[in-house]
Amino acid sequence: MAAEGEYESILCVKPDVNVYRIPPRASNRAYRAADWKLDTPDWSGRMRITAKGHIAFVKLEDKVSGELFAQAPIKEYPGVTVETVSDSSRYFVLRIQDDSGRSAFIGVGFEDRGDAFDFNVALQDHFKWVKQENEFSKNAQLGDSGPKLDLGFKEGQTITLNIGQGRKRDKPRPQGSGGFGLLPPPPGGKIAPPPLSGSSNHNIVPQTGDMTTGCLLELDSSNSNTVVQSNASSDLWGDFSAPASSVAPPSPPENAGNWIQF
Repeated sequence: MAAEGEYESILCVKPDVNVYRIPPRASNRAYRAADWKLDTPDWSGRMRITAKGHIAFVKLEDKVSGELFAQAPIKEYPGVTVETVSDSSRYFVLRIQDDSGRSAFIGVGFEDRGDAFDFNVALQDHFKWVKQENEFSKNAQLGDSGPKLDLGFKEGQTITLNIGQGRKRDKPRPQGSGGFGLLPPPPGGKIAPPPLSGSSNHNIVPQTGDMTTGCLLELDSSNSNTVVQSNASSDLWGDFSAPASSVAPPSPPENAGNWIQF
């Protein structure tokens, strides 16, 4: 039964509906509207479908006075309270119930097929809503009684976040004989010799080989002994000719006796 504090809502109202007295069903086969006296209905009036809580009520009322003729409380649909017939979509079998709890089966039918469709849809929508409400309440109960997931940090627990840092690739370094990495010389450059100090007491011995070119070195002779060795074959200046005063004049030719000597 519905709770006392719940309000009653109207789902559908149909002004014309016919009620038929149907014979008891002898077997388990479905009801047939052709077995009823469709031309002479036992009662005619209006149908009003209401809902109070999860229970729907199909009420048959008088068109003028609104007096209640019969009602059928429906707790589930489809079910035994409302059944369809096998030979028509406009007729249904309805189980009515009075205040004392006694029940009986009657046949109801609509003149218009659209009214029968609206009657069917109104009951389907209501019990679809009832099903959703039951699922919501069940999930709420499971959520309250079920174990809760603890996402908090434990005592002493920390996390590390790497934001915007990519992996760096290690470049191989050349290994020397001693196992230490040596940097390569700069490209295209030469290592200049250390500057010579004038106060050094070292002996500087520049040697020249068979080179075709040479260089002149200015060395400071203070407190240092300089020994320069040169090869005769590598003389850059060559052999010098004697001066003109030391060269003997050429002898006159033998046949120059006829010439006067000045």
